Amino acid sequence: MNNIELPIVKFIKKHHVLNLATSSDNVPYAASLFYIYLEDENKLIFASDENTKHIQDCLKQPLVAGTIALETTFISHIRGIQFTGKIIEVNDDFLRKKYIKKFPPAVFIPFKLWAIELNFIKMTDNSLGFGEKFIWEKELPYTQL
Repeated sequence: MNNIELPIVKFIKKHHVLNLATSSDNVPYAASLFYIYLEDENKLIFASDENTKHIQDCLKQPLVAGTIALETTFISHIRGIQFTGKIIEVNDDFLRKKYIKKFPPAVFIPFKLWAIELNFIKMTDNSLGFGEKFIWEKELPYTQL
């Protein structure tokens, strides 16, 4: 489990839409994407066409940020994560089948699988007290930052 706080893992597994922030040539962009979570590898897997703006951005600049959030209007119910990571292409038939099983309409759309290798996660969970936070950070060699 990569020593990730259990509340973070439970939250990621409970949800299925992430918001991805990319940047290319100093121009930001955002996209919402369905994902599956690989807990053992701490990766978010999503499907997207290579010609989309967010993937074109990632091919130029693979370092990304994003969020997964519970939508609520009650401050005491706010829960969500902010993350950073690196995008890589995934060629894995098992994961492709797993993704289509979770999101059946994907079978009709041509797509590639991509992974976000997470390196930082901050979770806010106001249900445990206002501003309660859990932080996980991957220990990286300086050359990989």
